[in-house]
Amino acid sequence: MDLATLIGLLGSLGIVVSAIVLGASAMIFLNGPSLLIVVGGSLFVVLSKFTLQQFLGAFKVAAKAFKFRLPDTEEVIKEVMEVAQVARKEGMLALESRPSSIPFFQQGIQLMIDGQAPETVREILQKERLLTLERHRWGAKVFSAMGDVGPAMGMIGTLIGLVQMLSNMEDPKSIGPAMAVALLTTLYGAMMATMIFLPMADKLNLRMTEEARLNAMLIDAISAIQNGTNPRVIETLLTSYLPPAKRKSEGG
Repeated sequence: MDLATLIGLLGSLGIVVSAIVLGASAMIFLNGPSLLIVVGGSLFVVLSKFTLQQFLGAFKVAAKAFKFRLPDTEEVIKEVMEVAQVARKEGMLALESRPSSIPFFQQGIQLMIDGQAPETVREILQKERLLTLERHRWGAKVFSAMGDVGPAMGMIGTLIGLVQMLSNMEDPKSIGPAMAVALLTTLYGAMMATMIFLPMADKLNLRMTEEARLNAMLIDAISAIQNGTNPRVIETLLTSYLPPAKRKSEGG
């Protein structure tokens, strides 16, 4: 699990909730119609922007931001080097007894074992990489749209509350509570966008970049192994994906 995502979301929500509880009664910050306008309205507006499959798929992709953590690049390089050594010494069929914990790498290994041509293997893996990128990209777009729509729906709810308040000006005692309720929708919209939807969109964009980089490295590794490249050359090729500081230590 990616602890940064979980800690960030819970931490920000915890600070806001603590400020609410310490400042006044928490119940005054709960309003059913305001939540209905902001949450329900935002979901339906965003749904109208995308297909149902894209909308529902975004939540499945977002689950990866919490559950799935990409393997460390240095550990991946070590695993690739072990596979390269076995393939060079014992042949491709020997890789059947060495399953990989990385699904994308395992797919490439299986294609090599099946005797597919190097061009075919690269083409299949490149297509899989692009489709994965596309899923992440649409997921990020959905959450980014929610981040844009949330504050707007909050403002709509505020305007609805103000209209209702101004229509009942003969009762001065009702103005204060009505104004508070009207402002709650703006608060809900700002909280949803700033603390949930936009961070999730940024996290999915980050995950998309990281996974694309890892898969590109694995495609280069599989192509090199299949072409019979010397493992030392493969190691040099893969360490180019590391930051300069780690690259130097890895080379040492």
